Amino acid sequence: MGMLGWVMVGLAIWHFTIWLPDRFWGGIVGAFVGSLVGGILTGLLIYGLKTSSLHVPGLKTTDIAVVLYAAPGAVLGIAAVYFEGVRRGSAPAAGRNA
Repeated sequence: MGMLGWVMVGLAIWHFTIWLPDRFWGGIVGAFVGSLVGGILTGLLIYGLKTSSLHVPGLKTTDIAVVLYAAPGAVLGIAAVYFEGVRRGSAPAAGRNA
């Protein structure tokens, strides 16, 4: 149940990328993947550090705090994909006349 919460938080935060210029590595799908992967990884990491075991929380142990563990990771995942897209887009393309 915790995984579902982390994915939903990542998906919710991903919706705010419409307000950013589309410079994501892989476009809007890249931002989606970055948000989901970042949310899941930080959810696992924070929950694992809190409980000293790396597992996904079940139905009885999932609460609003556990679900919100994914928020910083989703933002960091989107930022990583965005800055990678900016970095790749700023390089001169092969065959382009200067």
